[in-house]
Amino acid sequence: MLRVLLASALIFLNVQAFSCRGGYSSCRQKVIDSKSIKNSTIQIPVKKHQRLVFSTTPPHAKILKYDPFLSLYLIEDKKGFRYPFKTNMKIPLGIAAVDNKMAIEGKIIKKQVGLNSFATFSEPLFYPSILTNSCCALEGIVTPRGIIQKEYIDRFLKVKKVEYGDVGIRVRDVKRCVLVSAYNPFLKNNPFRVGDCVVGFDGKKVKDASSFMQKILFSKIGSKHKVRVKRGSKILTFLVEVKKRRGGGYLSDTFLEFLGLSFDRELHIISIAKKAEKYQLKIGDKLLEVNQKPVTNEEDILKNISKSKKDSYLLFERDDFEFFINI
Repeated sequence: MLRVLLASALIFLNVQAFSCRGGYSSCRQKVIDSKSIKNSTIQIPVKKHQRLVFSTTPPHAKILKYDPFLSLYLIEDKKGFRYPFKTNMKIPLGIAAVDNKMAIEGKIIKKQVGLNSFATFSEPLFYPSILTNSCCALEGIVTPRGIIQKEYIDRFLKVKKVEYGDVGIRVRDVKRCVLVSAYNPFLKNNPFRVGDCVVGFDGKKVKDASSFMQKILFSKIGSKHKVRVKRGSKILTFLVEVKKRRGGGYLSDTFLEFLGLSFDRELHIISIAKKAEKYQLKIGDKLLEVNQKPVTNEEDILKNISKSKKDSYLLFERDDFEFFINI
């Protein structure tokens, strides 16, 4: 029995060492052996009997956990895989996009900004594939919309309940400024304004939109934080309470989710929460205008909603009939 255990340990160590020595070709072989990419889906073994799945439809397996924002599932794997993938939380020396046929070395040139902008790679990406370092540890998952970074993967695997924080703003990097590009007017006492430059979070300097949004999203719901912004020539400090995020990623994100309305990519209503029933809308109604401005995508809605002060006027279409509602 002892010999068997020792032999197993040596095999494991050899596999791990070989992964680093063999570089990305060994990672490609590990992807093949583990069946991490099967039938155009990503299903990575992360524990002996658990797999991390990226899929826009529910997998045919026992689901242990689900992240609707990133379309990630943790499922039971009865067969199991002996050498699961680990998530690398250290700075890698290099990374590559790997699938069953090839491995393409490159680097992340734009980081993931929250749930609204996934990371981008220096080389053309192919889906489905995964990002690994040369020791075959996970660096990210390649989706049709871009890369889900390892920080989000690691958090998904660790948390018991999948939820994200929100302080009612969306941001982007503009000339060394973390610029507020949209704010939620439906969030009571929202102190932010479009054009604010976020410079501090809980007493520390904000470096970029990616790290700032990560801090907000990963914050505990109900927690309070100090956010410093530059507005014109003034420096303002706000004490904000983290609310539950309602949209983003593979869910619609228009701030109207805060009121109970969710949309598909063509801006048809796909779900109506009980609190939104008072608007007498129906599934399938299409949003055409916000505050008399045409909208064709989520970015248009965010832009026009952000200009609202108290009320917003929405133009919908239903069976060739157009009608306004005031929210």
